Amino acid sequence: MQILDYVIVIVYLLAIVGLGFFFQRKASQGIESYFLGDRNLPWWALGASGMASNTDIAGTMVIVALIYALGIKGFFIEIRGGIVLVMAFFMIFMGKWNRRSQMMTLAEWMQFRFGSGKEGNIARLISAVANLVISIWIISYFAVGGGKFFSQFLGIDERSAAIFMIVLAMVYTAASGFYGVIWTDVFQGIFIFIAVIYVCILALQTVTLPADFAISVPLDSGEFQEISTTLSNWSNISPQMQLDLPGQYSSYNLFGVTVFFYVLKTSLEGFSGVGGYMSQRYFAAKSDREAGLLSLFWILLLSFRWPLVTAFAILGIHYGLTNEVIADPELVLPKVIEAYVPVGMKGLLVAAFMAAAMSTFDSIINASAAYWVKDIYQQIINPRASEKQLILQSQLASLIVVVLGLLFSFPVVNINDIWGWLTLGLGSGLFMPLLLRWYWWRFNGYGFAAGTLGGMVGAIALKLSGVQLEEYINFLIPSSISLIGCILGTLLTPPTDHAVLDNFYKITRPFGFWHPIRKNLPDNIQAKINRENQRDILATAIAVPWQLVLFMTGMMFITKQWQQFGTLLLGLILLSIGLYFTWFRHLSSEVKVDLLDSGE
Repeated sequence: MQILDYVIVIVYLLAIVGLGFFFQRKASQGIESYFLGDRNLPWWALGASGMASNTDIAGTMVIVALIYALGIKGFFIEIRGGIVLVMAFFMIFMGKWNRRSQMMTLAEWMQFRFGSGKEGNIARLISAVANLVISIWIISYFAVGGGKFFSQFLGIDERSAAIFMIVLAMVYTAASGFYGVIWTDVFQGIFIFIAVIYVCILALQTVTLPADFAISVPLDSGEFQEISTTLSNWSNISPQMQLDLPGQYSSYNLFGVTVFFYVLKTSLEGFSGVGGYMSQRYFAAKSDREAGLLSLFWILLLSFRWPLVTAFAILGIHYGLTNEVIADPELVLPKVIEAYVPVGMKGLLVAAFMAAAMSTFDSIINASAAYWVKDIYQQIINPRASEKQLILQSQLASLIVVVLGLLFSFPVVNINDIWGWLTLGLGSGLFMPLLLRWYWWRFNGYGFAAGTLGGMVGAIALKLSGVQLEEYINFLIPSSISLIGCILGTLLTPPTDHAVLDNFYKITRPFGFWHPIRKNLPDNIQAKINRENQRDILATAIAVPWQLVLFMTGMMFITKQWQQFGTLLLGLILLSIGLYFTWFRHLSSEVKVDLLDSGE
């Protein structure tokens, strides 16, 4: 980068830190302000913040690498997590289910579901610890990707670049809390959109892909192999069921089975309502309607990420046609910026990707601090803590989580490796208890604790063993251990108190196996809940393909594959009409609980 580029980056960093400290006074009024923005933030800001927090630099590098090396097949692989397909489930029903609890954290929600007695307290503690562990690993993952990217431009080593970025995000997040997270994310989202527009226009003006070209894939030895492909194969939206890829990507060769497995895994996670910073935004929403609107806005904004990564991938291919093939797919992103982006705009783009990285860091840091303060420190260690003490604990927790995340990141060199383990190992070990809590009335806090502990220990043990297993085995072993723990822990202990279950069901109104609880409600209320549940299930079946088609439509536009673009656009219009009639027109503010009690 040149002096002008550095000036732009420095101005951006000063602005973002200044904005964070601007909200310090508002956030310091109490932990309701610090972690949820007093539940008074507009839905569009929550949605824009969600988009920014999902557009991380490490994930963007992984996705660009997959699209560059595999074409549209790389998109289907990212159903495992990068597409954030769980958002379709949050948009239709999971977002409003979370919001109705009026809790602050997913761990606190456990007492809403299992009661404030022993089983609820155990479930809450285990949930808090599990989410803290996940936060530390996610920060490690982001540190690896951010360090790998920014070291290319800042002229420092990867570890120093990672430490600089994460510590800076921690400083303004610790000062400004959730207010700072949301509004700095909105500000950073503007930078991200500048990057999207510029890179897409650059790719459209620069590249028309030829019928044949070369790409590169990583081998198991750490080296890379150049391979030839065709445009029709690379851009096909319905790829073959079996591939013949060498090296690290050979695990995707049973492509049809792999994609089916990813869809199944992601759907189960969607139905389970994953926690972390995603749930936090729904706890902060004002109403059911706003929970739906922020989800819709979140998905629409997130869809622009896919034209962006496709543009970077085809610029990477163009570089190979005019210079030399880029060997490491995970370095396509910085290589393209270095080669194609002029002085000034380069600084703006680097600032945009700093925004993408820091908007993810700040969300993780703030959400993880909430688990320590609300669910461990205040709940167990110091129940009579003052608001000032709680804010101080929030800031200390932010520091400790960041330090641990950085320490765990040092042994990792491959971003895709840790991302695959996070989504398929650790994630699969934890989703089964999260799934059962919504749909099975008999599931209790002891089952949740046993299932979560079993899945987490199983996933970490597999990782530490160093044994290389297929992805589906990394999924099946922790999730099977977790399911066994859930069932044994539940059936060997007494059921949750019926008064607690009655309260949970009347407020949340989930579908599933709730007949012993649901039958106590008046018939007209049961019918009303059933209609809502049936409508939500139908709308979800439309929303999942709608989100996939929405994302692919932008990709086809950038690659100039006009026939496939037209097909996808028609499908998008039809699915959008179906989504309007099954979901959007039924959005409304929450039905009050007292209406259920009175039978109105």
